[in-house]
Amino acid sequence: MSASPENPNADFIVPYCEEAIGYLHCDDDLLIINKPAGLLSVPGRHPDNKDCLISRVAEVYPDATIVHRLDMSTSGLMIIALHKDSHRALSRLFQDRKIEKEYQAIVYGELASIEGFIDLPLACDWPNRPRQELNFVYGKKAQTHYLRQGITEGGHSQILLTPITGRSHQLRVHTASIGHPILGCEFYAHPAAKAAAGRLLLHASRLCFTHPYTGEILDIQHSAEFIN
Repeated sequence: MSASPENPNADFIVPYCEEAIGYLHCDDDLLIINKPAGLLSVPGRHPDNKDCLISRVAEVYPDATIVHRLDMSTSGLMIIALHKDSHRALSRLFQDRKIEKEYQAIVYGELASIEGFIDLPLACDWPNRPRQELNFVYGKKAQTHYLRQGITEGGHSQILLTPITGRSHQLRVHTASIGHPILGCEFYAHPAAKAAAGRLLLHASRLCFTHPYTGEILDIQHSAEFIN
C-alpha cells in the first residue's frame, strides 16, 4: 500500500491547504460548510497530518463533531454536528437515507446518454485498499443516477451525480465503470483522464434535509469552482 495524496494514512505528508473553509449555514445544532479540495475531513494517522476540516472547525466551535466525510480530494458541502444529540439525529438521517445529496463532476469524454442509472455492487479491494472494486459476489448494493449538463471546450462531460446509496468511492468507480472516469482521479482514471485536471473534479454541491430540531427544510447548494 503506497503513500500518495489519496492515501494520506501511510507515510505521505499532506500539503497544507491554504483555502479557507466556507460556512454556509450556522445554528445552535449544526453547521453546513464548504470543504476545500486537498483538506482531510479528519486527522490522518501520521502525526504531521493533524490539520483537517474538523480540527479547524473546532477552533471556532469546540464541541463540533463529524457526521460524515468527504475524501480529501473532493470539495463541497458537509454537515457538522454541534452537540451529541444533534450528532445522533443527523447520523440517523444519513442511515435512513433522508438526506438528499448531489455532486457536480467533469468526466472524461462525451457521455452518449443525457441521463442514466448505474446499479453496480461495490466491495473493498483489500490488497489495494482504499480502492474499491465491482464485485457481483460479495459487493454491497450501490446505485447512482447521472444527468449530463453540458460539454466542456475540451470535449468532456459536465454531469450531476445523485448517489442513491453512499458507498466509499461510489461515484468514482461508477463513472469509471461506464468508461467515463472523473478527471484528475488518482485511483480509477486512465492516464489521459488523470492528467486532464490538476485535482479531482468532484464537488458535493447540494444537501437537502429536514432540520432534526426546527423542522425547517434546509436545501443548501454550492456550485463547484470548476463548473462554468
